[in-house]
Amino acid sequence: MSFLTLRDGTDLYYKDWGSGQPILFSHGWPLSADMWDAQMMFFAERGYRTVAFDRRGFGRSGQPWTGYDYDTFADDISELIEALDLKDVVLVGFSMGGGDVTRYIARHGSGRVARLALVSAVTPLFVKTADHPDGPEPAMFEGLRAGLMADRPQFLDDFSAIFYGTNRPGATPVSQGIFKQTLQIALQASIKGTLDCVTAFSGTDFRADMAKIDVPTLVIHGDDDQVVPIEGTGKLAAQMIKGATLKVYPGAPHATCTTHKDQVNADLLALIED
Repeated sequence: MSFLTLRDGTDLYYKDWGSGQPILFSHGWPLSADMWDAQMMFFAERGYRTVAFDRRGFGRSGQPWTGYDYDTFADDISELIEALDLKDVVLVGFSMGGGDVTRYIARHGSGRVARLALVSAVTPLFVKTADHPDGPEPAMFEGLRAGLMADRPQFLDDFSAIFYGTNRPGATPVSQGIFKQTLQIALQASIKGTLDCVTAFSGTDFRADMAKIDVPTLVIHGDDDQVVPIEGTGKLAAQMIKGATLKVYPGAPHATCTTHKDQVNADLLALIED
């Protein structure tokens, strides 16, 4: 397995498949690089270099006690990009991973970046505030943390129906194998990292970062996303990022990279080849 030892001694696991223009994928909470299998296979088979990593505290990466904030995550990505000498890279972030890649550009610039894709992402701000009325109430995230502390395996197992949208009539079918794999991946993560990342993805304000994005950007979001509702995130991000393109998937849930993988792959390919 491939690991990069970061500046604080944390081991960051990553996959590096194929050759050609690089695409770097940043996963959602509480998953790992394995959520990107459909995308990595698709692009590696078409002449692209695909890189996906397990965020610190998740998957096969190290589990430090601290460092679960977006400045640290962005700096981790910077170290990986520099170590692999990725140039003209396409950054793709799903859910909380959209914050990682956005903050990377804000902190480190776009000198190595060709394109950006935000898929079902938490940007520009997730939680409801006085000047951001479309987000969920802070109490929802307090309940999320409480549920994880009380019975993390069962809480995450129950969460999958909302994540994949299978609690909706006529939803895109999702196999029991996918549900089992999702729980298995989620339970690899550090409980500390899992909890701290709820604070990070719910409350981090990326609105100032939006103005620093200066590469062609695609925003993909389902209009039935019950986890990260589109009004205060995807739609707003597309308005705030200069020249961004918004693709709304009618009836799609949060987990578009699985339930709508063919559509996501085609739209990402169009972004890269444009």
